[in-house]
Amino acid sequence: MNRRQLLERSLALAGSAALGGIGVRPRVTSAATNAVSGSDPHPALGRRLSRIGFGSCAEAGKPQPVWDPIHAREPDLFVFLGDNIYADTRDIAVMKAKYAELAAQPGFARLRASTPVAAMWDDHDFGENDAGGEYPMKDASRRIFLDFWNEPADSPRRDRDGVYAAYVFGPPGERVQLILPDLRYNRTTMTPLELGGTAYDAWAEKRVAAGLPLPGPYARNPDPRATMLGERQWQWLERQFEVPAEVRLFGSSIQVLADFTGWEAWANFARDQDRLFDVIRRKRANGVLFLSGDIHYAELSKREVNLPYPMWDLTSSGLTEEWRVPTPNANRASEVVADANFGYVDIDWKGPATTLALGIVDATGRTRMSWSLPLASLQVAA
Repeated sequence: MNRRQLLERSLALAGSAALGGIGVRPRVTSAATNAVSGSDPHPALGRRLSRIGFGSCAEAGKPQPVWDPIHAREPDLFVFLGDNIYADTRDIAVMKAKYAELAAQPGFARLRASTPVAAMWDDHDFGENDAGGEYPMKDASRRIFLDFWNEPADSPRRDRDGVYAAYVFGPPGERVQLILPDLRYNRTTMTPLELGGTAYDAWAEKRVAAGLPLPGPYARNPDPRATMLGERQWQWLERQFEVPAEVRLFGSSIQVLADFTGWEAWANFARDQDRLFDVIRRKRANGVLFLSGDIHYAELSKREVNLPYPMWDLTSSGLTEEWRVPTPNANRASEVVADANFGYVDIDWKGPATTLALGIVDATGRTRMSWSLPLASLQVAA
C-alpha cells in the first residue's frame, strides 16, 4: 500500500486526529545553450536570478490550479523536484502517456513556454513507488525523462549513471548554483521498520486512529556501504562544491534535514547524510540552502549541531498531492502546510548584505509561511 492509499484509509479512522508523443520539444545541442565553466548546459545560464520557484508531486490527471499563483510570481526559474508525474509502472507506453498528460495541462504548458525550468525525478517519475537502483526499467525511464525535459542531445547528463545535474546562473558576484542529485538510480534498497511481526498497514491505522504521529515504514540503514548516490555521483558532487557561487540551492527530491520521519529521507542513509555535511565543510562551500519535496506537505527544517553552519531545508510538496496525517520531524522549525503548495526563494542582491526570502504559497495564491535569511549566516567559520 502506498502513502496515498494509506491516507485514504487513515482519514476515515482519524477524524479530528488528522491535520486540518509525450509533449517533448525538439532536441537541441549544448552548443545552442550558454556555456559556463562548471555548469551543465542550460539556455538560461546567463540570467540573473532573483526569483526562484520550486515544487514537487503533481498528479497529471488532477486539476492543477497551483500554476496560476506560480505565474503571478513571475519566477526567473522554476525547479521541479520530482514526482512530476505518477507513472508507477514498468510499461514504457504508460510512462509516456503520463508525460503527455502533464504536457497537456494548460498551466504547466504556459509555464514551460514562458519560464526557464530545471527538473529532477523522484520515485513516481523514476518508475515505481519508493523504487531505487533495483528498478529494471531505469535506463529507459532515464531516456524518456531527459527527452521530455528537453535535455540537449550531447549533454553530459545523458552519459551519467542517473540524471543528476548542476547549473550556475548569473554573473560573478550574483551567481546561483543549482545542484540536483539523483537519489534513485543508484539507491540501495530501503530498510523496513521492525514492528515485531505486525504488518505496517495495520500498525499505521491504529496509530492514526489514536491520533498519534505516523512515522513511515522505513528505518535507518545500518550498512556503511548503503548509499543513495553511488560513488561515481559522489565524486561528481564533491566537485560541484568547488565551483564558485554566492548562493547554492541544493534541490533534493527527498528531505535532507528532517529527522526521523520514517518516510524516505536522507536520515535513512546516515553515512550519505554525514558525508554531505562533511563535503560542505571541507570544500568551505558557503551559501548552501536545501530545497526538498516528496512528503506531500510543506515545512521548514533547521539543524545547527555538528554542521558547517546553521542549515535550512525548505520542503514544498505537493503541487497537487496533500498529506494530512501528522508525521514526526525532530528538526521541524515551522508549522505544516498540508494544502497544495509551491515554494519560493527570492534573492535581494546587496553584496555582503544579500538576503534570501523564503516562503510557501498555496494554490489560492495565499502566502502561508515566509522567512528572511541573511546570506552571511550561511558561511563556514574561519
